[in-house]
Amino acid sequence: MQSATRDKIVSVVDTLSLRYLKGKAHAVRLCFVALLSGGHVLLEDIPGLGKTTLALVLANSMGLSFGRIQCTSDLLPSDITGLSIFNRELNSFHFINGPVFNNILLVDEINRAMPKTQSALLEAMEERRVTVEGVTYQLPEPFLVIATQNPVEQVGTYPLPESQLDRFIIRTGIGYPPEDMEKSIIRYGSLRDEIRTIQAMLTQEDIIAAQGEIRGRIHLADNIVGYIFAIIAATRDHPLVLSGISTRGGINLADAARSVAYLEGRDFIIPEDVREIIVAVGSHRLITKEESQSLDKEELLRSIVKKIPVPLS
Repeated sequence: MQSATRDKIVSVVDTLSLRYLKGKAHAVRLCFVALLSGGHVLLEDIPGLGKTTLALVLANSMGLSFGRIQCTSDLLPSDITGLSIFNRELNSFHFINGPVFNNILLVDEINRAMPKTQSALLEAMEERRVTVEGVTYQLPEPFLVIATQNPVEQVGTYPLPESQLDRFIIRTGIGYPPEDMEKSIIRYGSLRDEIRTIQAMLTQEDIIAAQGEIRGRIHLADNIVGYIFAIIAATRDHPLVLSGISTRGGINLADAARSVAYLEGRDFIIPEDVREIIVAVGSHRLITKEESQSLDKEELLRSIVKKIPVPLS
């Protein structure tokens, strides 16, 4: 598949992984997959591993606007969406945009916010708009939420409801960098000052154009549709699973596979594209039975996928 926009995006992914986000190549690729698919990312990891840095680098490298929300137990929905302020001079209310009105929104420690506040993001993530006092405001395009989540074992967290988890096309972690790389980071410190001066390598128009190419040019064959359905159906029938991958999850899996194929330079999806992305797209959607809640959902999903026959290309 020949595309100048695709070549630019692949070059940026490689540059960010090798220069600014060393040791985070997998997370960088997944974030671009989510962005190109029109979805959102949930990063679940302990504090201090570079989740904020990842979001900043993505925003600056693409010349996109960036907003950040630090979630706490007293955060209000209006702190996310914005609010109306009465202007005495004009004798009318004036709406002030909240941080959600940015191309890339980092929602830090999302599971420290109260459920009511978490729900304020649902409409924004799904519909690309917010409604305040009966008035609907459109969000900018592209729009990507990168939410971070502390392990549920930590004090002061509120587990995300299934409806909220299902809005994230991808869930992944960052993990610790390799030993040599971590020593280098300790020696030379953070690259935060350098990150602020990153010159944009992509434009808003590049991302929108790439999203259009993916929707219009990446072919999803019947055998791949059948493969995706077989996977999600198997999760629903598994004896350890209470609720498997939803129809929205199947759509998200197809969308993410399209983006993977695009990054690989193909205009069609192959089974390997689905297998590459299935754990990041599907594991957080599984609800295991009470006696199976200690199981690793990622490993459970991998074991399910291994049993599904791979269609011939």
